Formats: sequence, C-alpha cells, structure tokens
Amino acid sequence: MRNKRKQNQISAPGLALVMVLASWALAQASEPQASEPQGSEAQGSQAQGSQRQVSDPQVANPQVSERENSNCPTKGALGTARVMAVDSTTYPRVGLKSFPQTLPLRDHEVVLTFDDGPSPRGTRKVLAALKKECARATFFLVGKPVADHPALVRQIAAEGHTIGHHTWSHQSLMRIKPNDATEEIDHGIAAVEMALHGVATTTPSTPFFRFPYFDSSPETLDLLQARGMVVFGADFWASDWKPMTAQQQLKLLIERLKVARKGIILLHDPRTQTAAMLPAFLRYLRDNDYSVVQLVPRALAVELNEGN
Repeated sequence: MRNKRKQNQISAPGLALVMVLASWALAQASEPQASEPQGSEAQGSQAQGSQRQVSDPQVANPQVSERENSNCPTKGALGTARVMAVDSTTYPRVGLKSFPQTLPLRDHEVVLTFDDGPSPRGTRKVLAALKKECARATFFLVGKPVADHPALVRQIAAEGHTIGHHTWSHQSLMRIKPNDATEEIDHGIAAVEMALHGVATTTPSTPFFRFPYFDSSPETLDLLQARGMVVFGADFWASDWKPMTAQQQLKLLIERLKVARKGIILLHDPRTQTAAMLPAFLRYLRDNDYSVVQLVPRALAVELNEGN
C-alpha cells in the first residue's frame, strides 16, 4: 500500500515558481492549442515520424521544482505537488495516444489539461473547482473565444494556470491547405497574446500546442518543431465530447485512470458534464493519493532558478 501524500510545505524555489507563474502567464503566456479526438477515438491518432522514447526521469532529467501547499486555504486540499519544466528539445511531442513518447511522470502523478475554452460558463466552474483544491492545470485555448472573452483568459493566467494554444477556429489542420493551417496556428497564437498583454504576435510566450482532434500532419509537426513548440497529445481522456452524465463521465475517467495509473489527462472545460464532474474527480485524486504536476516552459524555470 502506498504511503499517503505528506501535507504540503511550500519550498522556497517552489514558492518563487508559483508566484512568478501568474505574472509570467499574464505578460507572456500564449501558445498554439489543440483539440479532442472526437470521431477518431476508436482508431486513435498515429505517431508522425520517429522520436526517442523517454520514460525514466533520470534519463530525461526534466527540470522540476518540488512544492507543497501549506498556503492553500482549503484544509487537506489536493494541491499541486510539483512543477515540471518542458521544452521541445527533450519533449518535442508527448502523449501516448498520438506519439511514442510521453512525460516521465511518476506512478500516481497526473497532468490536468483542458481544451476548447474559454467558455464563460464552463471555464469559470472549472477554475472554481481547481482553485478550491489549489490544483494547477494547462488550458489549450481556441483563438475565436479568446478574442470574445479576453478577461477570462487573463483570469486563467492570474490564477496560476499554464496557457497553451489550440488554433484559431478549431479546424482539423489535416483537412485544409498548408498555408491555411499555418494561418490557423498563427491567428490562434496572436489572439492569446493580444488577450494576455495586448500584442498580437505570432511568437508564443508559452510554446505549447495541441492539435484539434489530434489531427497532425508531417508538415505541421515539422513547422511546430522548427518553432521550438512542444506538441501535446494525451495519455488518456474522459471522452467528454460524447453525451453522458457527469456521474457516467466520472466513472469512466476513474476506470481509465486505474488502468493508466498516471499520465496527461485530456478534458474540455466548455463541456457541462466536465465542469459538473470535476470537483468529485479532484476529490478522488486527493483521497486516492494521486498528485498533480503542473507544466511550464523550461525557459521560465531556468530564469526563475537563476534568480534564486
């Protein structure tokens, strides 16, 4: 039987990372974003190209900041166990549903990711659930709703979450011309950058991207790798694009977690049942000794460590 997670005590470097993350995200965070695999779940996405498989943290040597959560106002909260810094050199493409490589997470560690927001109704409920448990996630945002709800984007960043990119209008990039695919990526990045700090640049502050429907092509993968962007798949998901109740979704997600035991989890904050299910899922993670890992760009962690 695994030992229960120790009650969190924040470390100095960890606290610095937490405190800087919000302002960093507000000032810099924007990335290309991706989407759910909807109709392709049964067959899954095929890995493009050949990548080195990384599974051992000692081999991958990710830059990690351990931190605990004694400052969390919710007693006994799930919290965020540590921060892992990633870059496209070590982790160009991660997530076993699409690629042969994933992040070197320990047993019972999960990364929470949310696609397709921001959505005023769903995203706010998701943020409230995460805030109560002091858990940090990565949001892969779509440019159109970002342009419509820039204040909500800034709220996501201000609450310490990581913001990644998911294109401008959530099209399958495999089904449009290469130039149009590039425009979808750039327009989405620019929308996030504009919402966060008023500059419509196509250079993302946070170089994290997820393809809509996981529909990548060799050309778009090469483009993103040349730009130094990490492409995120997922290790498992809740299938929350399918009609189901919150209770059904919770049961399905827990069953998949028990099999995987760790991994990058794909959820969708605009989905009503996901927002309704999330508080119970976070409690399940807490009660069953799972730990949440937050992802940040390696450049940020290097900058923080040099400043401490």
